[in-house]
Amino acid sequence: MALTLGLYGLNLHACADPRGSARIAALAEELGYDSLWAGDHVVLPSPRTDASPLDPRAPFLDAVVSLAHLAAATDRIALGTGVIVLPQRNPLILAKQLASVDVLSGGRLVFGLAAGYLEPELRALGVTPGERGARTDEHLAAMRSLWYGDAPAFHGRHADFAGVDAHPRPVQRPVPVVMGGHGPAALRRTAREADGWYGWMLGRRAAADAVARLREAAREAGRDRPLHISVSPPRPPDAGSVRDYAEAGVDRLIVVPPMGVPLGDLERFVRAHAPAEVGAEPAG
Repeated sequence: MALTLGLYGLNLHACADPRGSARIAALAEELGYDSLWAGDHVVLPSPRTDASPLDPRAPFLDAVVSLAHLAAATDRIALGTGVIVLPQRNPLILAKQLASVDVLSGGRLVFGLAAGYLEPELRALGVTPGERGARTDEHLAAMRSLWYGDAPAFHGRHADFAGVDAHPRPVQRPVPVVMGGHGPAALRRTAREADGWYGWMLGRRAAADAVARLREAAREAGRDRPLHISVSPPRPPDAGSVRDYAEAGVDRLIVVPPMGVPLGDLERFVRAHAPAEVGAEPAG
């Protein structure tokens, strides 16, 4: 399969401006990127810690709200959460929001999620880090019940409801689920529950190792369908790296532009690393 390109950061820095994000989104669609990705952190440690990906004062819009805006600025390109920290979100509210994005976009949502890792953020939102895995599993199951169940209900420790419903349901049945996280538990969860996996800042060797570990997890889980593998590389792609990642089993590179650059520089970056420029497959 030919490798495609996605674009990350459509709710950050220059793309935290609605005109800037609409301009970059339309350009990416025109140039053949297959997907746009919005990152997710509700709050960030202040002052910044070593584990934190951004300064807490960085302009950083909510991922779901941003995707609704991008849906109106584009026609064909997929819209991904990259990735929602699921245990710190109310699953019913999030299910309603994401179903709305899928409807507004005509069925273009990709639901990327992970258990999270940033302890100050998790605790600020009422999540004990040790329970984040269990919350992730329950929240995903609860959301799927609300999206697809004839009589939605879920009874667990972290989510418990019945006798409620929400419409409209997502256009896609099912909504594609992409799991983030590099640890053994995340890979097992991917093999059991997801359509794809998202690896963050992985070089070519690390990506090849992750693909091998995912295949082993899939075998252990008895999975009989392929996983779609997305990776954000630590450096911008070129023809050589696109070829290497494809040979390692990666299906999509989600390109991360330089953080904090002005809109004009961001536009030049998106053009310079478009699929046709680096040997990737343009989106149809």
